[in-house]
Amino acid sequence: MALVTAPLADPAVRRVALVRLRVGLGDLLCSAPALRRLREFRPDLRVTLITWPEMAPVVARLADGVDELLPFPGAEGIPERTPDPAGWPAFAAAAAQRRFDLALQVYGDRPAANAVTGALGARLVGGFAPTGWEPPPAAAPLHLRYPVQLHEADRHLRLLEHLGLPPGPPPVMYFPVTAEDEAAHAATTAAAGLRPGRYVVLHPGASSPTRRWPVERYAAVGDALAADGWDVVLTGVAGERANSSAVRDAMHAPVTDLTGETGLGGLAALLRDSALLVGNDTGSAHLAAAVGAASVTVFLPGDPVRWAHRGPRHRAVVADVPCAPCPHLVCPIDFRCAASVRVGDVLTAARQLLAEHAG
Repeated sequence: MALVTAPLADPAVRRVALVRLRVGLGDLLCSAPALRRLREFRPDLRVTLITWPEMAPVVARLADGVDELLPFPGAEGIPERTPDPAGWPAFAAAAAQRRFDLALQVYGDRPAANAVTGALGARLVGGFAPTGWEPPPAAAPLHLRYPVQLHEADRHLRLLEHLGLPPGPPPVMYFPVTAEDEAAHAATTAAAGLRPGRYVVLHPGASSPTRRWPVERYAAVGDALAADGWDVVLTGVAGERANSSAVRDAMHAPVTDLTGETGLGGLAALLRDSALLVGNDTGSAHLAAAVGAASVTVFLPGDPVRWAHRGPRHRAVVADVPCAPCPHLVCPIDFRCAASVRVGDVLTAARQLLAEHAG
């Protein structure tokens, strides 16, 4: 049998499974440029994204690159959710029924994701080869050593190019905003008295405690920007209301708190029409990049090489401590990375962007 090294250019490969076991908005948004390029090159492919069922609203926004979501029940070694062993037989049967020609591990630097990929019953198996993990010799050409030095969006393009996708331009983030989103956004901004280009957004929440810059520092940034003449808006999901409330209560200036009041598309439109987002290394920063908003992103334990967006409309303010970046969800010591990012550093970056791009 001939050795297959470029399966994405092989017309016999028609059904592709992508194992992307992430629960972050930013993770999937960073996959979107590669998915769109793959669709442009191979519109005949049927692409199945294997991820958690709660990511369905985000996957639906990527419909130009993904045909379906196959819900993942979890597995040992995949940290995002507790595994549901009872759900595995039905999941494995659904995967087998699809008769995948190619299954790719596009999760990242974790061997457990390779085990999941190998269990799908695909004719060909490839994807990222995690650090210290070696693929079976016959499958080695279909794997790419996980490129730790690249931005997340570049990593996925690099993998697909390794597998036959023609080289192309740098990745461009995107997120479609629907007519329904626009209507909801118009109602929200009208009720709050917000004018496009005249408000700044603070998004102080994050899924893990170590990614949250302290609320009193967000409040200081908000008060300073309000004193500069900007309307200040707080955003977040419903579960982040306490965090936003703490910022609001610590501020002296008036602030519009829309935490939990917008859907995903409404938040995208709100960010698009803002003068600036100031937020943590979390999904809001990637959503801002996807809709063309200017942003200042505070990086505490997160890796700016992997997640900071490039270009003149984005600034990363990075913790100045030797232990960052780190993988901890809760800091085991004294959260010194948060203390190292000063209010003045964030304000300087924000004011520079506002002077260069607002209006």
